[in-house]
Amino acid sequence: MSRNLILGAALSSLVVLAALISFVWTPYDNAALDIPNKLQAPDALHWFGTDHFGRDMFSMIMVGARTSIAVALVAVGIGMALGVPLGLTAAARKGSWLDEVIMRGNDLVFAFPSLVIAILITAVFGAGAINAIIAIGIFNIPVFARITRGAALSLWEREFILAARVSGKGAARISAEHILPNVANLLIVQGTIQFSLGILAEAGLSYVGLGAQPPTPSWGRMLADAQTMVSFAPHLALIPGLAIIVTVLGLNLLGDGLRDWLDPRIRVARA
Repeated sequence: MSRNLILGAALSSLVVLAALISFVWTPYDNAALDIPNKLQAPDALHWFGTDHFGRDMFSMIMVGARTSIAVALVAVGIGMALGVPLGLTAAARKGSWLDEVIMRGNDLVFAFPSLVIAILITAVFGAGAINAIIAIGIFNIPVFARITRGAALSLWEREFILAARVSGKGAARISAEHILPNVANLLIVQGTIQFSLGILAEAGLSYVGLGAQPPTPSWGRMLADAQTMVSFAPHLALIPGLAIIVTVLGLNLLGDGLRDWLDPRIRVARA
């Protein structure tokens, strides 16, 4: 087992554990205002200090982890649930009008980054975590569709697929029973990468006011609130920034480690 996998799993588990614990316990009420103790530096009472409203930063980071993970997880789930079937269908119908429609539709979505999609959605429905999930999820669909199609195309010419076709199995059954299990490892690795990108996207959307809305804590909005106070309260920006860095680093290392662990060719090369 590689060091990347171990370190990535440890960092990711730490963030997930903090998010889970926040459901039942935080050192302070993350929404409680304590104006007399605002902008305190980290100390024994407030491990990460307090913000400009006197709220405990450690408690807000814990609840913010919950927000970021929930948004990114659901968004990646949307991308996989819709993108993988589209990719399998396009590969099974390679060269047909259906393949062309799916891939050109993917190109169209790729032309609009998640931030632009979020702006379009919030212009109609308003800002909020749900709309951020929809925006990030829509952007993930073509990612998984392209990866699935590319991996599936290389399998359709393999001998065991030809044998399945000769036995009378249809394209849909072959895709479900033979193609999907053989591309699952690749999708798992890509899922961790998209998860880390989802964390970044959620932070970016919250930073510009399009993500989770007050009073729900969000790492991106914490950074936005801190930008005018960095000179005299640097912990307001450093702590949520480090939380994002640790989370994204952990997920990227986890994805890299899973790739090495799940790919037998890499294991043999390193043996």
